[in-house]
Amino acid sequence: MSLLDDFLVRAILAGIGLVLAAAPLGCFVVWRRMAYFGDATAHAALLGVALALAFNASIFAGVLAIALLMALTVSTLSGRGFAMDTMLGVMAHSALAFGLVAVSFVPNVRVDLNAYLFGDILAVGRSDLAVIWGGAVLVSVLLYWRWSALLTTTLNPDLAMASGLSPRREQLILSLALAMVVAVAIKVVGTLLIAAMLLIPAASARPFSRTPERMAVIATLIGVMAVLGGIQGAFTFDTPTGPTIVTVAALIFVLANLVRLIRSQLR
Repeated sequence: MSLLDDFLVRAILAGIGLVLAAAPLGCFVVWRRMAYFGDATAHAALLGVALALAFNASIFAGVLAIALLMALTVSTLSGRGFAMDTMLGVMAHSALAFGLVAVSFVPNVRVDLNAYLFGDILAVGRSDLAVIWGGAVLVSVLLYWRWSALLTTTLNPDLAMASGLSPRREQLILSLALAMVVAVAIKVVGTLLIAAMLLIPAASARPFSRTPERMAVIATLIGVMAVLGGIQGAFTFDTPTGPTIVTVAALIFVLANLVRLIRSQLR
């Protein structure tokens, strides 16, 4: 009997695989104030599910294609006279609504929407695990390769341009990584909670970080703690696993900010 035959081990490995990609990427989402951007891309994933079911294609491929299309559309429209918060809000909720409607039109397929909206990490199989870790490795390699350029364009776009870097190109690279994380995460936490796994670990790590690299590492550790605590909590209290993971991450965020406030009062 293989260790991967245990569904609990597969669930833990799936959660950790997601965190390895989502936590460092989430730092850039926080630094660039791209929370709505992450929401819009994640909500579009349900439309990808509907198209994949309609054409009998891979769910991962369908979600990746639509998430990438949404990310590229938002990147292209940014800075062209559109009010970004309004546009992202419209696109996020419209994409989710289109996805929900599209799923209802898929013939001869019974769809468990809860599994796609909130994830079903306990049902992760070996093939799902391979996809999740494959995507996580690709995103991690991409971020490692472009880390310095992404950081420079995030902190000072003018300096980046003077150094020969293209802020728009780095934005597209981030969009590609974000689309990959959305496609990987749909099985773990679902479309409605993907943005939470991008934002909360990174935001929790911020008070304890003096360098960008330290923030990425701490965010990853917090994400792993949330996955382990969430799975344990779901078994203990018989709650949905994906939302429980996000709940644990949110509690860590509250605790981190309480510690920050206490430290600031003691100075």
